[in-house]
Amino acid sequence: MAKVMIKNLTKRFGNVIAVNNLNLMVEDKEFLVLLGPSGCGKTTTLRCIAGLEYPDEGEIYIGNTLVNDLPPKDRDIAMVFQSYALYPHMNVFDNIAFPLKIRKLPRDEINKRVKEVAELLKISHLLDRKPKQLSGGERQRVALGRAIVRNPQVFLMDEPLSNLDAKLRVYMRAELKKLQKELGVTTIYVTHDQVEAMTMADKIAIMNLGVLQQVGTSYEVYHYPSNLFVAGFIGSPPMNFVHCTLKESNGLYLLDSGEFVIHLTNDIGEIIKERISSSEIVLGVRPEDILISKEFGAQNSVEGEVYVTEPMGSEMIVDVKVGSEILKVKSHAEMDVNIGDKVWLTFKIDKIHLFDKKTEKSII
Repeated sequence: MAKVMIKNLTKRFGNVIAVNNLNLMVEDKEFLVLLGPSGCGKTTTLRCIAGLEYPDEGEIYIGNTLVNDLPPKDRDIAMVFQSYALYPHMNVFDNIAFPLKIRKLPRDEINKRVKEVAELLKISHLLDRKPKQLSGGERQRVALGRAIVRNPQVFLMDEPLSNLDAKLRVYMRAELKKLQKELGVTTIYVTHDQVEAMTMADKIAIMNLGVLQQVGTSYEVYHYPSNLFVAGFIGSPPMNFVHCTLKESNGLYLLDSGEFVIHLTNDIGEIIKERISSSEIVLGVRPEDILISKEFGAQNSVEGEVYVTEPMGSEMIVDVKVGSEILKVKSHAEMDVNIGDKVWLTFKIDKIHLFDKKTEKSII
């Protein structure tokens, strides 16, 4: 197997910079997910690695080999597409065997490999069927089988689960993750679904507007987002953001939003003061890090009014109107609140995130 290294990759389409000076390392046997909204450059990056697009600048290495000038067939990669890209006139066996037949492998070797892969993917009973006779999940397994049978150095996957229904997608996420660990093949996986990325990846590379924002584990990008974009993109429901001003009075620090005031410890206040470019700050707090009560709490409790409730089965999302702000709060499902009720919110100070409003970078 092999690591993949991308150095200073830039790809333009006319005046649009699809990928802007990307540097990324994917370790041997690692499962890396390229995550971001539509148009962020993740699929273009994948296509450049595959050789389906040619970079305007930069270098791409697979193993220790510079592959910029190598055609796709010589890069020893296998790609799984969103559309599955199966041949409709061929049965499952021939679809999986196709890349081996192209390489003119002996018939016995082809039969052996196809049967091994079919058994691994639990599709041995489907080998005589045509793609139109298969379900979405079965077609996805055939597409995976065609990639696996080649024993490539790298798997490239472009939103392969997006055409499946929600229940099957959850099942296939786990199956695909288990399969990748069993095979030990370096995998680069593209998705816009942050839940998919969080549950499957060893590392997540988050992109926006062609620029790499952060690379880290699921835990790192969730708990330590590097900037406002990452903080708002990761998490469901998303992080609450409130624009505030840092104020200092009699040696005490506080955040003033205009609607409410949050008192900070001196330690946090000093750290913020050292790192900010101005006193304008964006307060970020995740819905699960706000306590909601129908009674007044301690210091830093904020009065609000229930705007709407969103029952989720095991939990409930309560939208609370605080002045002109709407804050989402995660609560237990039995929380007895109704629209219009007065409630009190208490932020967990050790869990808040603060961002420089000017640079949008994380302060703490």
